[in-house]
Amino acid sequence: MTNTTFILIAVAALLLGYGLAKLLEKLRASKILSDAEKESNSIIKEAKITADALKKDKILQAKEKFIELKAEHEKVILARDKKISDAEKRVKDKESQLNKEFEKEKKLIKSLESKEADYGHRIEILEKKESELDKMHKRQVEILESISGLSADDAKVQLIDSLKAEAKTDAMSFIRDTIEEAKLTAEQDARKVILNTIQRVGVEQSIENCVSVFNIESDDVKGRIIGREGRNIRALEAATGVEIIVDDTPEAIILSCFDPVRREIARLSLHKLVTDGRIHPARIEEIVEKTERQINQEIIEVGKRTVIDLGIHGLHPELIKTVGRMKFRSSYGQNLLQHSREVANLCGIMAAELGLNAKAAKRAGLLHDIGKVPDAESELPHAILGMQWAEKFGEKPDVCNAIGAHHDEIEMKSMIAPIVQVCDAISGARPGARRQVLDSYIQRLKDLEDLAFGFKGVQKAYAIQAGRELRVLVESEKVSDEQAADLSFNISQKIQTEMTYPGQVKITVIRETRAVNVAK
Repeated sequence: MTNTTFILIAVAALLLGYGLAKLLEKLRASKILSDAEKESNSIIKEAKITADALKKDKILQAKEKFIELKAEHEKVILARDKKISDAEKRVKDKESQLNKEFEKEKKLIKSLESKEADYGHRIEILEKKESELDKMHKRQVEILESISGLSADDAKVQLIDSLKAEAKTDAMSFIRDTIEEAKLTAEQDARKVILNTIQRVGVEQSIENCVSVFNIESDDVKGRIIGREGRNIRALEAATGVEIIVDDTPEAIILSCFDPVRREIARLSLHKLVTDGRIHPARIEEIVEKTERQINQEIIEVGKRTVIDLGIHGLHPELIKTVGRMKFRSSYGQNLLQHSREVANLCGIMAAELGLNAKAAKRAGLLHDIGKVPDAESELPHAILGMQWAEKFGEKPDVCNAIGAHHDEIEMKSMIAPIVQVCDAISGARPGARRQVLDSYIQRLKDLEDLAFGFKGVQKAYAIQAGRELRVLVESEKVSDEQAADLSFNISQKIQTEMTYPGQVKITVIRETRAVNVAK
């Protein structure tokens, strides 16, 4: 076989293979097309089925939405119809009410017209009567003028003069009564303010002393305090400025000094020396110096605590220190710090009652006696000295004036000045404040109770509320309810006529019946 034949056979085989490949490819393509057609038909069927289902679902939803909207629309329409009907009902009610009122107005107009006509008729009658009265009055005046021999003008002048004199007398009497009533009311109001102020403040009393007693465990300590040839006691007196009296008084040493601060320093120094046991001049000077620093610090703390308790702000440190020094000073048996605190509280309460500046009044009340604790001797009165200190340390003019004027050394220029003066007097004169007043106060309470026992049927009597009330218990068998009221009045009258007392005294008579049995 030749190469040509082989090539021809190969070409024929290639052509045959290509034809077969095309035929197979065509068959495969037709099969794919038929499968795709089937699949597309199935997809179309499924799509149609899904579309029909969705269409039905949407139709149902649309129908439901329509029904819902229709129901809401019907509700809105019903509500609107109800509002319209209510409005129509209100309009009808108002219309009927207006018709009723219109009918009333018609009736009122008719009655007014009838009354107007009646009044017109009456006015005519009155005018006729008035003209008749004028004629009669002129006739009476002419008759009176002929009888009295005076003209109408002269009689009028005499009548006016007599009326003026009578009116003047009545006016003077009225003015006098009004003034007396005003004085009585003002006095009662002032007493009420002062009594209310006193009742809201109460402090303890304090006794002034110029000596302090230092207690010791045994008399052996006295020798150690005196020291060899008295050097310890001399050193102590020189360091403190206090006279130390060591006598036969058992287990006690007397410290004598007019300055309570120095006396307190000496007492505390002695206590520390005796407790420590080392008593010699060098140790004495050291202890006294430490005690002085301690007392000075305590003075500052007391001053700060006092102004904080009273609610006073912005006080100068030197004034705070002066307030603290008041703790160790007494005046007429009354502790100066307690007195100043009491006056401050009284001033604040009274100023508040009178509608004034309570803080300024309280400030002036606390500082009114700062001139009694000077650092150096001064010949000025304590009120003037205190005013100068207050001015020096920046206090306001009304506070300074109240301090300087509380004993009338200068003229009062502010409203709080008389309040400070009155509260200072109240604090000094209150029951139990000072020793010389305490005795008379106790005696007055005793006399008050003894006076009640002078009446029949009185079983017990108690003077309470600082002598402002007398409580009387009577025997129910001897005193009836009516007699109890008479007894209260009689006791009050006897107190008024026989006793002298500040303010007023309330008498309370108590009558009670008790039935007591014992269960055994």
